[in-house]
Amino acid sequence: MLKKFRPITPGQRELILSTNDELTRVGASKRATVKPEKSLLVKKRRTNGRNHHGHVTCRHRGGAHKRFYRLIDFRRDKDKIVAKVASIEYDPNRTAHIALLNYADGEKRYIIAPQGLKAGDTVQSGREAPFHVGCTMPMRFMPLGSVIHNIELQPGRGAKLVRSAGLSAQLMARSGGYITLKMPSGEVRMVNEDCKATFGAVSNAERNLRVEGKAGRMRWKGFRPTVRGTAMNPVDHPHGGGEGKHNGYLPQTPWAMFTKGYRTRCKKKTTKWIIKDRRK
Repeated sequence: MLKKFRPITPGQRELILSTNDELTRVGASKRATVKPEKSLLVKKRRTNGRNHHGHVTCRHRGGAHKRFYRLIDFRRDKDKIVAKVASIEYDPNRTAHIALLNYADGEKRYIIAPQGLKAGDTVQSGREAPFHVGCTMPMRFMPLGSVIHNIELQPGRGAKLVRSAGLSAQLMARSGGYITLKMPSGEVRMVNEDCKATFGAVSNAERNLRVEGKAGRMRWKGFRPTVRGTAMNPVDHPHGGGEGKHNGYLPQTPWAMFTKGYRTRCKKKTTKWIIKDRRK
């Protein structure tokens, strides 16, 4: 659910935020959220867009609020052990919500929370797991047409694909030891059938509809101001200069690298696993 704020202050005039009804609440008023599991937190040191030389490699970054990183289990390698969902929690480091699992052997782990998963539900991993939301198994044992997320590219290496809020892929076919997947971008590609995936779509699907409302909220998240190239001088940007406003240029970066359509994918990478390109 989304909430549009009544503009009591100028910063609330366009503010639209999620109510986060999926999160687990505690207390008599049910307003406070659950505190994160301390054993699964590590310190996160911000680089502010700089590499190991201290040079800026990603512009417009810096000055965000301090965060702890939540250790997420992307491998789901505790097979045949039932886990109970203790809580659905907020994660400042990703767009999706996370779920805290309490395994029967006493171990606790975080996973990406799928839509529909609630506190008190049980999930399981392995080839004998049920076909329920939040359960993980190799894709060779999944029924065709399944809606999945957290997809591995190589068996045992952990989930790499479809991890952002609201995303899901569809299992379309199975042949020759490979699975044909339709990705959220529209791309159709093949993946090894021994790779694991999780049933369901990723939670927090309305996240892309939020409006920050003011520049200060972006600064809290670590984004610094961005100046348009057309507002610069010719010495500063390829789009700069000119009398008045004009738009007769090819989109470029400040270093004259073509953008908006210019392909930057490494030519050494193979495309034999991609059946249909996302642009077509």
